[in-house]
Amino acid sequence: MPPVDATSQTQAFDAADGVVAALGPGQRVQVLLPLPLAGAFDYRLPVDIACEIGAFVTVPLGARQVSGVIWGPSTDAALDEAKIKDVIALLPIPPLPAANRAFVDWVSGYYLSPPGAVLRMAMSAPGALAPPRVRIAYTAAETAPEIKMTGARRRVIAAAQDGFARSAGELAEAAGVSASVVKKLAELGGLATVQIPDEARFAPPDPAAETPRLSSAQTEAATILRGLVAARRFDAALLDGVTGAGKTEVYYEAIAEALAEGRQVLVLVPEIALSVQWLDRFERRFGAAPAEWHSDLTQGARRRTWRAVAEGKARIVVGARSALHLPFPDLGLIVVDEEHESAFKQDDGVHYHARDMAVVRARLAECPVILVSATPSLETVVNAQEGKYKSVHLPERHAGAELPAVQIVDVTKDKPGRQQWLSPTLRRALEETLEAGDQAMLFLNRRGYAPLTLCRTCGHRLNCPNCAAWLVEHRFTKRLQCHHCGYNARMPAACPECGDEESFAACGPGVERLYEEAAAFLPEARIELVTSDTIHSPADAAAFVARMAEGETDLVIGTQIVAKGYHFPNLTLVGVVDADLGLKGGDLRAAERSYQLLHQVGGRAGRAGKPGLVILQTAEPDAPVFQALAQHDRDGFLEAEIAARRAFAFPPVGRLAGIIVSSVDEAAADHAAKALARAAPHADGVAVLGPAPAPLSLLRGRFRRRLLLKTRKSVRIQKVIADWFGRVDLSGKVRLELDIDPYSFM
Repeated sequence: MPPVDATSQTQAFDAADGVVAALGPGQRVQVLLPLPLAGAFDYRLPVDIACEIGAFVTVPLGARQVSGVIWGPSTDAALDEAKIKDVIALLPIPPLPAANRAFVDWVSGYYLSPPGAVLRMAMSAPGALAPPRVRIAYTAAETAPEIKMTGARRRVIAAAQDGFARSAGELAEAAGVSASVVKKLAELGGLATVQIPDEARFAPPDPAAETPRLSSAQTEAATILRGLVAARRFDAALLDGVTGAGKTEVYYEAIAEALAEGRQVLVLVPEIALSVQWLDRFERRFGAAPAEWHSDLTQGARRRTWRAVAEGKARIVVGARSALHLPFPDLGLIVVDEEHESAFKQDDGVHYHARDMAVVRARLAECPVILVSATPSLETVVNAQEGKYKSVHLPERHAGAELPAVQIVDVTKDKPGRQQWLSPTLRRALEETLEAGDQAMLFLNRRGYAPLTLCRTCGHRLNCPNCAAWLVEHRFTKRLQCHHCGYNARMPAACPECGDEESFAACGPGVERLYEEAAAFLPEARIELVTSDTIHSPADAAAFVARMAEGETDLVIGTQIVAKGYHFPNLTLVGVVDADLGLKGGDLRAAERSYQLLHQVGGRAGRAGKPGLVILQTAEPDAPVFQALAQHDRDGFLEAEIAARRAFAFPPVGRLAGIIVSSVDEAAADHAAKALARAAPHADGVAVLGPAPAPLSLLRGRFRRRLLLKTRKSVRIQKVIADWFGRVDLSGKVRLELDIDPYSFM
C-alpha cells in the first residue's frame, strides 16, 4: 500500500492545530452529495447561515432535495453567479470530522470511485441527520389517584421509583409484566407520561471493571499495545499467535487504555453473527456492552447509533467493515480482528478492503491500528517484515492448553463407503469422541445437500438460468438455489431435457448430505447443522453457542461460519471432510486461504486443557499446505508462499487490478473487452492479461469478460488505469467494473 498523505486530503484543515475554517453567509461552497457523481457541486450559503466545512446541509438537486456535506469553499470563479442555487438548510448534527472527509477523498482516489459513492457509505443512516424523534416514556407519578392495585401494578410502580424515564417495553421488562399493564396504569394516572428524545443510550464502559489474569507473554504484549495508544499518534501493529493464545484479552488492554483517556474505539470483525462470545467477554471485561454496527440492525437502531457516534456518546463500536465509515470525532484506536478474512473485502459498489483502509483511517485520525490474526495475510506479514508494522507475537496457547494433533487421511486409500463421505478413520474418531462425552465438529465449506443434480437418463444438469453455475439442491427446504444470484425453484418432477421422472441424481456432498450420513451411523447423537441458512442473526448465533455450552449438542456439522471465533471447551475433534476443496479453481490465494481456513477450524479443538485432534481428509496428502498444518509450521508455509508470489511478481510483491466488462448483450461485452485490450498500456513493469471469459461468464443475466492488469509494486497503478480507460469509448450497453487489489477472481 502506498504511503498516506493525511494533510493533503481535505481542505481548510490544519493538522498541526486542528483549526477548522468557518464559512460565512453568502459564501459559495462546494457540497459533496452521496451519489455516484463526478464531484462536488457549487451552492451559495444564504444570508442567515454560517457554518464549518464538513457541515451537513440540504440542497436542491433538480426537482428534489438532497442531503450532503460542505466539502470546502468554491474554487471555480468562472461559474455564472445567477445559476448557483442556495443551500436550503443546515442540518442539526455535528460536522463530518476532517479525518472522515480526508478518508472519503483517499478511498475515492485509491479505488478510482466517485467520491460521492464513498460518502454514501459514511451517510448510511440518513434518518440520523434529522433532529432526534421523541418517544413516550413513563416514570413515577408525583401524586397518584386511588386506583385498584394488583401485584403486577405494584411491581411496575416499584420499578419506576428509580426516577428513570423508560418506554413501556423497558419498564415492563424491569417489572416482569406485559407492556399493556404499564400503559393501563399510565391511563389511570398511576404513572407520569413524558416525552424524551429517541436516542441511543450506551452505558459508559469501565476500563477497570474486571482485572484480567494475563500470562507473562500476554502482559508483555499488552504493555506494548497500551504504549501505542498512550502515544496518541499513528502506528500499526500485527498481534499474532496461535489459536487460543489469548489475543483478545491482550488487545482488550489496548482498548482499556483508549477508554481511560476518554477516546473512542472501533473494533472491526468479519462476521458480526460470529461475535456473540466476543460481546459477552467484552461486557464482562468492561461492565457494559459496546455499540454494534451491522446489516441486521433496524433502521431505527442504525439512526440512533450513527448519531451517538457522531456526538461522541458511543465510546466503543464493534462492527462489520461498514463501521469503518462512521463519523468518529475522537478516534483513539482501531482493532481489526481476524484481519486475514476475505469478508473485509467489499465485492460490489466501491471495492475497498476494510483491513487496508483501517490502516489509512488510523493514519488520518493519528491513532494506532492493531491487526489481529493467528494466520495473518501475506500482505500483513510482508509489511511486518519490512518494518512498516510492529510485530507482537504470542507463541503459545493460554493456560497451558496444547495445540491439537493434526492427522492427514488419504481418502484414495482409506476410502469412504459407496455414497458416503466420511472415511473409516474419521468415523471411528467420531464414535470414540462422543462415547467419551466430548463434542465433535465436521467441517465442509459447501451449503445445501449436493452441489450438482443431473439426470441419470440423459445427463442434463440443473443450471441457473441467470448464471453460469449449477443449482444447489437444498433437500431440507426442497428447493434448488443459485448461490451467486439467489435464484431458487422447486425440484422439477421430471427432467426438463428428456422428460424422465424420478431420474435425478445428487452428485457430491453438501453439509445436509453429511448430516444425513452422520445421523445414520450415530443414531443417538444430537446433531446440529450450522450454516448461513440456519444462522441468520446474532440472536441465532447466541442460541447455538448456548446449546453448545450447555452440552445439548454432540456433533456440529457446518460451513466456514463455524470455523473461527468460537471457544467450546468440550470440543475435542474436528473433521475436515474435503480439505482439497479450497485448493481448486486456480485462485492465486488458494493455498493461503486454505491454510488460514483449515488452521482456524482446526483451532476449535482442544482449547481447554483436553487434547484435541484434527483429521484432514484429502486426496493430496503431500500437498505443502497440509504438511504445514500437520507440522504446525505456519512460518515455513508463509515464507514458501511469499517466495512463490515473488517469483511471479504477484501480490503482496506486485500489484493487480481486475477489470470486468459485462453486458446483457454478449457481443457488446466481447467488443468492449477487445477494445480495452487493443488500448492496453505497454510499459516496463506493466502487463495486461486477457480478455477472457470470467470463471462466472454469466452472472445475474450479464455476460462477463475479464482483464487483469499486473504491475510492479512501485508503479502507480491508478494513473495507469486512468490513462488507459481514457483512451477507450465504451458503449452504453456495457458496464465496466474495476477492482484494485482484487481478492475474488470469479
